[in-house]
Amino acid sequence: MAVRAAVLPAIGAPLEITGIELPDPGPGQVRVRLAAAGVCHSDLSLSNGTMRVPVPAVLGHEGAGTVVAVGEGVTHVSPGAPVVLNWAPSCGRCHACTLGEVWLCANALNGAADVYARTTDGTELHPGLNVAAFAEETVVAASCVLPLPDGVPLADAALLGCAVLTGYGAVHHAAKVREGETVAVFGVGGVGLATLQAARIAGASRIVAVDVSPAKEELARAAGATDYVLASETTPREIRALTGKQGVDVAVECAGRAVSIRAAWDSTRRGGRTTVVGIGGKDEQVTFNALEIFHWGRTLSGCVYGNTDPARDLPVLAEHVRKGRLDLSVLVTERIGLEGIPSAFENMLAGKGGRALVLF
Repeated sequence: MAVRAAVLPAIGAPLEITGIELPDPGPGQVRVRLAAAGVCHSDLSLSNGTMRVPVPAVLGHEGAGTVVAVGEGVTHVSPGAPVVLNWAPSCGRCHACTLGEVWLCANALNGAADVYARTTDGTELHPGLNVAAFAEETVVAASCVLPLPDGVPLADAALLGCAVLTGYGAVHHAAKVREGETVAVFGVGGVGLATLQAARIAGASRIVAVDVSPAKEELARAAGATDYVLASETTPREIRALTGKQGVDVAVECAGRAVSIRAAWDSTRRGGRTTVVGIGGKDEQVTFNALEIFHWGRTLSGCVYGNTDPARDLPVLAEHVRKGRLDLSVLVTERIGLEGIPSAFENMLAGKGGRALVLF
């Protein structure tokens, strides 16, 4: 059956909206009709080669939709069920999984190398980060499908699949923010906005948002920021001034740039925690001297997918949405159709675009 999709023909090439042929779901597979998919900088990183992906491919790593059909052996969802796509399913067998660190699963992205569909002229296509959400429909492994809890609008639920899990997990699992602590969030994109809301949910006493754009202040404050600082060489000094000259207890970096990682570290108090969520390129080099590492006693840590277990954390996030503590609409700067994905990528490349939600 032919459906429309946004195809990445080669690394660095423009996306093409075209028809693709999807097979029926085989054993252990599920076919999903997408209601919405999120467009964010991680997709851009895949398209420009910062993160490697087999091509040609259909990108889109966060989405939600309705089950159309299931293959043999699939029992946890059935046709008609609303679901959220999980781009990094854990295998449960590798070393990381046996340690309970499912977000580091060694086999999570094995499916990205598979051929899951073909263009109408027969060209083989790979499923981006397993799920290929930039399409009207997709066929995925059953482990990539999570039942959507009640009370969450289906289109908005797409954002739960990556941005919200990452931001929430960065605060609650990686940095382990405690009630009353102070937090700075560097980068007010989709993940940054989710991180700000997570810090508010955690009970942070002061939440400082940092970004290069003054236009993002209103959104940041709507998400929970108590203060807004324009990124500059003096950012760490400004943050220390806001926190009794101490620095914040926790800094979360969501941009993946060497300069902002360094600024986040410098903005953290002695003994504080700096958590890096942003995905940077190999050329983004961050340096520290041995004496400052000893003197400041800070912790610097990476964070993959928010250090989350989607099956465990998705119901928690849904409860926050139902209770009004988590506002998914704050994360979306524009709502577009499938044809709008290429222009959304161009805007991100030019630094003009924020997070978009594709509605099918």
